[in-house]
Amino acid sequence: MQAALNIIGDELKLVEQQFRKDLESDVPLIRKVGEYVLSSGGKRVRPALLLLAAKLCGYQGDKAVPLASVIEFIHTATLLHDDVVDSATLRRGIASANTLWGNEASVLVGDFLFSKSFSLMVGVGSFDILRVLSGATTIIAEGEVMQLLSTGELDLTEERYIGVVRAKTAILMSAACEAGAILGAVPADRQKAMADFGMELGIAFQLMDDLLDYTATEEEFGKSIGHDLEEGKITLPLIHTLRQCTAEERSVIEVVVEKDEMSLDEFREVSGLVKRYGGIEYTVEAARRYIAASQGRLDLFAPSPLRDALTKLADYVVTRSR
Repeated sequence: MQAALNIIGDELKLVEQQFRKDLESDVPLIRKVGEYVLSSGGKRVRPALLLLAAKLCGYQGDKAVPLASVIEFIHTATLLHDDVVDSATLRRGIASANTLWGNEASVLVGDFLFSKSFSLMVGVGSFDILRVLSGATTIIAEGEVMQLLSTGELDLTEERYIGVVRAKTAILMSAACEAGAILGAVPADRQKAMADFGMELGIAFQLMDDLLDYTATEEEFGKSIGHDLEEGKITLPLIHTLRQCTAEERSVIEVVVEKDEMSLDEFREVSGLVKRYGGIEYTVEAARRYIAASQGRLDLFAPSPLRDALTKLADYVVTRSR
């Protein structure tokens, strides 16, 4: 991330300020919950992608920071909703908003952030950007439903799972990059290259998230390890393991996936199978392939510190521990 921060660090600080300004509301709880989630940290990868893409595409105007704030608004709304759906208790190493204020408040503040983001998009004044971001929010919602429908499905294919990942996670990174390219008014092939870069990077990002659920400590990850498994989410490390393991081992996994609550020993048993059958390595390799593909999209652009920063940001995705 450091190469990116060296270029856009000051602008990311302006994004934080813009976010707080856009949170203004006559309802105090909206600001309280919104600022809590914002101040809890986060990598700000999505706003960074938009800012870097805009600069790479030659944009020098004043719309990039407000638009990067919109991207973070949308992302924050999805986090609030996700934590309710997943019954999460931790987010970025601290208590999740739904733990502190309840599910109702989290959902409703998430709704505020979604609807506010649309009014902010209109303020940017670009129909193309409005089309891209509104389309992305629709796909995110579809991805959430797709994931819900695949919960506990031991026969989930890798192809279908990647479809969920594209919709649930990668589309917003893709939209951030494409919006930056639209600001820069580059030709259609470069806009598509930036959208594809964000999509492939976003898939790799989620694959590493899937992996960390099995390998990280809670302190590193900032979320409860094993939570995906306890929620019945069939992610790539487990998909690979289910293809390789014996019928008896599959039955063990099935029992754990179907339980409402999972013991530490049960988590260790399943994560042991994932490690034994190479689910970790398989997922890392898949993530690396997506990162290599994403970096290849940047070949349309001349070598520059900005292109290097995006390349290194992609590399960061497969080396992060949280």
